[in-house]
Amino acid sequence: QGELVESGGGSVQTGGSLTLSCSATGYAFREHCMGWFRQAPGKEREGVAQINYAGLKRYADSVKGRFTISKDTAKKTLYLQMDSLRPEDTAMYYCAIAYTIQCPGWEFKRVGNDWGQGTQVTVSS
Repeated sequence: QGELVESGGGSVQTGGSLTLSCSATGYAFREHCMGWFRQAPGKEREGVAQINYAGLKRYADSVKGRFTISKDTAKKTLYLQMDSLRPEDTAMYYCAIAYTIQCPGWEFKRVGNDWGQGTQVTVSS
């Protein structure tokens, strides 16, 4: 069993930027689909961005053009660059690693996955 540790959250004003990082230990990093999810108070957890073993990326419509997912295989670290942040982006952001190399849509639970502990992002107007 591995471990995912997120960092980089914080408070910014509308239009600001943040970069989230997720350090993955104990996994064959290059052999997994990985993603970022978020959960706002009173709402269900939703997928934000994902990247498969080959680097193929997918984004939720709400973040397309503003967020960029990337990974550094040598460092075993997943990133989420968030630009043009909006108040509706306020949420706890979670890193996830799926037990498959291809991403199962946003249904990581269907194939089994691990979660990080989350990092809070707050965007004020």
